[in-house]
Amino acid sequence: MSLARSFFRTCRAGTTSSPSVSRVPVGHFSTTRINHLQNTDKKSRIPEKEVPVTDYDAGHGAGHKHTVHVFQDAPHLLHNTPPVYQESEAVNPLTRDVYEQLPHTMRSMSMFGKTVIVTGGARGLGNHMARACAEAGAKNIVIFDANQELGDEAAAELHDKTGLPISFYRVDVRDAAAITASVEACVEKYGVPDVLINSAGIADSNIKAEAYDVAMFRRLIDINLTGSFLMSQAVGRAMIAARKPGSIILVASMSGLVVNYPQEQSCYNASKAGVIQLAKSLAAEWAKNDIRVNCISPGYMDTALNRVPALEAQKKIWKSLTPQNRLGNVDDLNGLCIFLASDASKFMTGSNCVIDGGYTCY
Repeated sequence: MSLARSFFRTCRAGTTSSPSVSRVPVGHFSTTRINHLQNTDKKSRIPEKEVPVTDYDAGHGAGHKHTVHVFQDAPHLLHNTPPVYQESEAVNPLTRDVYEQLPHTMRSMSMFGKTVIVTGGARGLGNHMARACAEAGAKNIVIFDANQELGDEAAAELHDKTGLPISFYRVDVRDAAAITASVEACVEKYGVPDVLINSAGIADSNIKAEAYDVAMFRRLIDINLTGSFLMSQAVGRAMIAARKPGSIILVASMSGLVVNYPQEQSCYNASKAGVIQLAKSLAAEWAKNDIRVNCISPGYMDTALNRVPALEAQKKIWKSLTPQNRLGNVDDLNGLCIFLASDASKFMTGSNCVIDGGYTCY
């Protein structure tokens, strides 16, 4: 009989052939061993009444060690109501002097020297993202919007506040010819854009699917989905022709991922789901051209369109279903927008970034 086979048989019998190992019941051995480990672990544990801390402060080479005392009966932390949002009117562009003093990571998060096109930039979220681009160092900003009066006003105001070159083009994002001509004019004036932020869109809400007018359905799909494609196509075509890297940001919605409650808005939800998939598809196609395409999907936002008496009852429900218990402020997308537009996200494409106060956690 081989040594291995003999060992196997003795193990099956519950003993070993070694005279130095006593026969100990398995259960007794396990309990003894666990108790030993628990006692050893207790000795090595840090007392729960204090937490060791080492601080390395400026001007001190060696670390300063101290402890933080832990109170066994910690006071209950209350969930505070968020402060009332105060909209900032100032726009302070990043200057070259400040940019050159920034460390590498902060430079990569800026938009210094970039040309940006923002659709739907005359008001609301698009306008605030345009302001954020100016503050992040954009060289010039081009606003596309269908509203002549609001567009002219927004462009003039942004120029007055920043001193930057700002252009406004009255463009309906359903009009492919107007988009092509306008993008070509931008290229001639400013060069090929570095960034497109496509925030133009509309919402039809509180309309039952069985009663939805076909013409309204087609109009919403045309603006939200087809418009996103036409703008991306025109800007992407210019980037590809110039062999210029770029970032395209499509504004979708959490409604492309979940069904909203209590309002009925099947068309809007479908259009935003289409925008998310469009972004992924363009990202896959254009990655070889070093063009990144990502989505921002906001939750309920406190825009002017939502500040109407008819929506007050629904807004209470929306807040109650949002862990942060509030609607998004009009500038809550700005940081994410700058991140996606900047080189800080240069290895990121085809992503859909949900920013909804936690709504989709439930």
